[in-house]
Amino acid sequence: MAFIVTATELRQNLSECLELAASGEEILITKSGYPTARLVPFEPSEAMGDMTADLADLIPDGERMPEGLVGPSSNMEKIMNDVGKFLEEQNFASIDDANAYLENMMASETLPKFAPSTPLEEAQDLIYQAWEEPRRKARVKLAKRALKISPDCADAYVLLAEDDARSLGKAMSFFQKGTAAGERALGAEFDEYIGHFWGVNETRPYMRARFGLANCLWAMGQENDAIDHYREMLHLNPGDNQGIRYVLLTCLMGMKNEAEIDALLAEYEDDASATWTYNRALHRFRGHGASSEANRSLSEAHEWNPHVPDYLLGRLKIPRQLPDYIGIGDESEAMVYAAEHRNMWQSEPGALAWLEEQVG
Repeated sequence: MAFIVTATELRQNLSECLELAASGEEILITKSGYPTARLVPFEPSEAMGDMTADLADLIPDGERMPEGLVGPSSNMEKIMNDVGKFLEEQNFASIDDANAYLENMMASETLPKFAPSTPLEEAQDLIYQAWEEPRRKARVKLAKRALKISPDCADAYVLLAEDDARSLGKAMSFFQKGTAAGERALGAEFDEYIGHFWGVNETRPYMRARFGLANCLWAMGQENDAIDHYREMLHLNPGDNQGIRYVLLTCLMGMKNEAEIDALLAEYEDDASATWTYNRALHRFRGHGASSEANRSLSEAHEWNPHVPDYLLGRLKIPRQLPDYIGIGDESEAMVYAAEHRNMWQSEPGALAWLEEQVG
């Protein structure tokens, strides 16, 4: 059975549709109510950058987000933009024609490429180059060139915040400008994308800039303002491809905002990450002590990742160099969780003793 999507829906959810195709599903694309093309199942090729991994936006739930706000996914974002433009512009005579073209494209590992057609696209291409550039000064130079071409290039401000700011205040200023630039770039389409942010490539620069702004606000002690940004970003993108819920949960735990913690945990109740399961257990212990509910939550957390207690209790040493990526349930996840949350457990009277008693 094929999944049926409109051309607009395909554009808004391109990465998810390509991932479905890579997993063996057929996508039927309609335009004005009529079938116009099929995205056939295919085997991901090296030329597409291991699409099943990269197009899961762009790091699956079982993996930790990179420390930087931008990274090596730049080529995939460029590919996704070009494929989206290609699909929007085609007027195939029949589904079979479209199917044959897409099959040939995948088989030949030849992906469509488009030259920038607007100043913003030209500026964004410079940012894609900058992300691949190992030299900081060269990255900064490219970002400044991008802003001369288009002041609406939000990612240029993000790059300057990360690579050129000499103070937290200056970084926040860049992120503020990037957030405003991203909103200008989206224009009237901003409201149309609510609920689908990040799934649409054009929204990603805005989301990166706003995430950086929120992080700066938190670091500068403006906790409530930061939390407002995190909440709004989850409203824009409930699927939370950026992992904002983990940052928000940690912030709320630190502020001991119990009601909001409960609401956030319930909103993503199926999350099986260590951050979610162990923080839920700690939250319930903090509220009700070693209750049956707290004990059950801890037991569930331990089932998902039995390695965490060894690092929280100091039986194993947390390495100085943390892994870049993690998988749910493995030891690397335990290392990262303990590094980021051990102080929270230590500051809660009786929490570590309870943890040791329950899991041994």
